Parts: sequence; C-alpha cells; structure tokens
Amino acid sequence: MASSFGAAQVLVASNRGPVSYAVADDGSLRSKRGGGGLVSGLSAIGPDSGALWVCSALSDGDREAVRRGVGEDGVRMLDIPADVHADAYNGVANSVLWFVHHMLYQTPLEPAFDAEFRHQWASYETYNRAFARALAEEAAEGAAVLVQDYHLTLVPGMLRELRPDLRIGHFSHTPWAPPEYFAMLPDDIARQVLRGMLGADRLGFLTHRWADAFTACCERFAGGLGGTRIGVHGLGADADFLRARSHEADVDERMAALREEIGEGRRTVVRVDRTELSKNIVRGLLAYRQLLEDRPEWRERVVHLAFAYPSRQDLAVYRDYTAEVQRLAQEINEQYGTPGWRPVVLHVRDDFARSLAAYRLADVALVNPIRDGMNLVAKEVPVVSDAGCALVLSREAGAHEELGEDAITVNPYDVVQTAEALHEALSMRPEDRTERCKRLAAAATALPPARWFLDQLEALRG
Repeated sequence: MASSFGAAQVLVASNRGPVSYAVADDGSLRSKRGGGGLVSGLSAIGPDSGALWVCSALSDGDREAVRRGVGEDGVRMLDIPADVHADAYNGVANSVLWFVHHMLYQTPLEPAFDAEFRHQWASYETYNRAFARALAEEAAEGAAVLVQDYHLTLVPGMLRELRPDLRIGHFSHTPWAPPEYFAMLPDDIARQVLRGMLGADRLGFLTHRWADAFTACCERFAGGLGGTRIGVHGLGADADFLRARSHEADVDERMAALREEIGEGRRTVVRVDRTELSKNIVRGLLAYRQLLEDRPEWRERVVHLAFAYPSRQDLAVYRDYTAEVQRLAQEINEQYGTPGWRPVVLHVRDDFARSLAAYRLADVALVNPIRDGMNLVAKEVPVVSDAGCALVLSREAGAHEELGEDAITVNPYDVVQTAEALHEALSMRPEDRTERCKRLAAAATALPPARWFLDQLEALRG
C-alpha cells in the first residue's frame, strides 16, 4: 500500500492558494503571486522540504490553468465545478459559517435553514471531499497536513478516514461562536462540523477566547474533544516586510497625495478594512460624526482617512453595506465640510501602497470590529506609523487579547464611547503616544508569520 502514497511531507490546504491566473488578450496565462501569513510561513520551511499547497481554482483563469496543465511547483489547484464551489463558498462558508462565528444574523429574519440550504450543504460536503481526496493522494506516509479555516471544517474527519497515518492539523482564522449562537445551526450540521474538525490531531486558534468557545461547543454538542489537542497561535505582523515595503517609492508618492487631501497641520484618524459586515465601518463613521458634533474644537483640525475596500460584492448584503458606507461618508462631508476641509477622505479601490502610506501618517488608528478572529490592521499600523499612533481598539477583536493594555478599548456598539475614545486618542501627549506605540509594535510582532507557521508544524509533529 505504501507505493500508492504521494511524496509531499508537509501539506497546506486552503480555499485560496498562493498564486492566481488570468487569461491575457493574446490567450496566454499570467500568474500573480499572493501574500499573507501562510505564504510567508510555507516559504520558511524551505524549497527542499517536500511541501505542497492544495487550493481551489477560483477564477476562469485558474480553471484554464488547470485544464492546460500550467502550474507552479509545490501547488496543486483543484478544478471543483464552479456551481459546487459557489454553493460551498458563498452559500455555506460565507453566508452561514462566517455569519455564525461573527454573530452577524438579524435573528428575527434569519437564518432560515430550508431545502436550498440543504442543497448548498451537499455542495459544501462535495467541496471538502475533493480536498480530502487530493490530500490523501499527495501526502507521503506520516506526512503533516495543515488545513485552513471555516471553508474546510469537514476535511480533517474525511482525511482521517482515508489516511489514518497522517498527522492532521486545522487552523481557524475566524472567531468561534459560543455554544448558544452555534446552536442556531441545524443539530446534525453542528455535529458534523465539530466531528469534522475533531478528525484532526490538533486544532489551532488565534486566541484563548476562540479556543475556549470551540471546546465549550464540543462539550455541549459532540461529547467533548476526544483525543484532539488544542493550541493557540496569535498570528503577528511581519515587521521586516512591512517596514521595508512602507518606505518604497510608490508609498512615498501615495503619502504626498494623501497629505494634499488632508491639508496642512491636521491630525489623522486612519482605518483600513475590507467592506466586511463584521468590520463595523458604519458605526466607526457614526462615532467620527459624533466626535465632530460633541467636540467642535476638532472641526477643520482632523481628517478621517477611511479605506473601505470592496469585499464579497457578489452577495447583496455586502453591496448594500458598501453603499451605506459611501452614503454616510458623503453625508458627514456635506454636514461638516468647509471649502478647505473634507472631514472624511474615503477610498474604496484597493491599493496596498496607499494603505501603507496611511499607516505611516496615522495619529490614531480606529479598529472597531463587531467581532474579529485577530485583525492584523491593529497590529500593522503601530509597526509602520512614523510618529507613533494611538490605537482605538474594539474589545471584540482577537488582537485585543495581546494589545488591549496599550490600546484605548471600546465597546463596538457604543458610538458615543467610541467618539470619546477618538477624542482621548487625538488629545494624547506625543510622548505617551510614542511609548504606547512602541509597546504595541513589540506585542504585534511577537509571533511573525514564519514562526507562527513553524510553531504549529512543530506542535503537530511533536
């Protein structure tokens, strides 16, 4: 039987892979390399480690690359039928599991787990099974497999049945819902998710809070953890990369353009987010408006740089949310703006160099999610900020576990309190702000991506 095993000694499985493809006008395929903690982490184990990344073909270009047999060494892209992927990704992962773990439902109206949901759940099972089979084919005997996130909760259990010799880990990049909220899932689905996860030897979470919530769900719905071990790995910012990248020429150009938009001598409140329901951008804008109303001394002296980059625009609720962010920013500018001062500078086109420029210019970073697995922006801004920034941070962000002591903590639902926190942050003495920012940056970089990945790999093998 050993002869049928693959050669990969370390495998990563995730919905999105490290590379994507697009078909050019001349019919050729162009590849684009992604970034992020996983990419950094996998590169840390070296090119001779026998590592393989299994991911899904997400675009027409990706699917064409699979059909043509084009690909990168160390990457296997799965051409799962587009309708199956759409049901699994949008219908279940992003519209159900994401909403449960971030506690986003308007419960008088939703969820309603009907026949359509059951159809989508069957696609989610099919999607997870495709990953499990590919991993089973590619893994060497006794290999280590690190499965990523809520898209692939069933993979560990499915893979365990196919390959009991493997060491299987799973990492959750989101929060985990408390048992009372998790119980909204149909009973059989809730048990299936937990049992799928418990197929792993070891499960990783970003904070103790999320790990404890998962354990509580298992005790209530699955009879406990069984032999599965739990670990906490608080993904940190990649300081070396961020500091180097934030001083390249394109970032300097964006800084000059932003300074022109801000105006001379004004303070900045910076937020950089995807336009994701859990990020709480609307209440952040309401809090900024409250600041201008309650503290007129800040009028014409502060600008809110709000970068809200489009996310999941194929879902109507996200399109509506993006429109509300834009409407509210315009309303604040019309209500308080003057010929020489635009209170909110809103950008909705994703631009990493401009985000880094805003980080460097930040006097205050506003990070106020309703609920967030970690929130790397809260960790990145203190690392990059030129003069040192104050951090206004939601107690519901996973990052609060590590950064709360030196941040100004807010209840994300309390607009008045958040406005007061912005005033406190803007009023902070420069030397206090600088000292706090140094401590925030140290905490934010305690577990950089490569170490984060290697720690999990070592714990799984141990």
